[in-house]
Amino acid sequence: MTEPAAVTAARILVERRRGEMLGTLHELQARLAPKTLASEAWEKAKNKGADLAEEAVDAVKARPIAVGGLAAGIALFLARGSIRDAAVKIYDAVTAKRDTKKRRPALNPPHQPAKPAPRRARAKRASPKTETVS
Repeated sequence: MTEPAAVTAARILVERRRGEMLGTLHELQARLAPKTLASEAWEKAKNKGADLAEEAVDAVKARPIAVGGLAAGIALFLARGSIRDAAVKIYDAVTAKRDTKKRRPALNPPHQPAKPAPRRARAKRASPKTETVS
């Protein structure tokens, strides 16, 4: 028995659609593969980083004095201990040349344990004698 032409055309159409659907499925599998997703994420991050760096360079070019002041402030903050030590050494060297007396270094108090205050002796109170009545 032979199939009508409409049924044969429908079968051909179904096979064509099935092929298209399998092609789409393979394309989706390739897009959603972990390696592909990681590669796309890396590219996006790289592009975003380049954009941020470009914006930062433009901002520095627009306001070089402000950026220089900010950088100097951060550098001074990070080096505050070294700067303080150098200032103390310079101060001590200058005052040692002027004075012949031995002075203790500035900002470095001597490390002596604090002595406790002496205690006063308390006067003992006389306890009242209780008389017992028998």
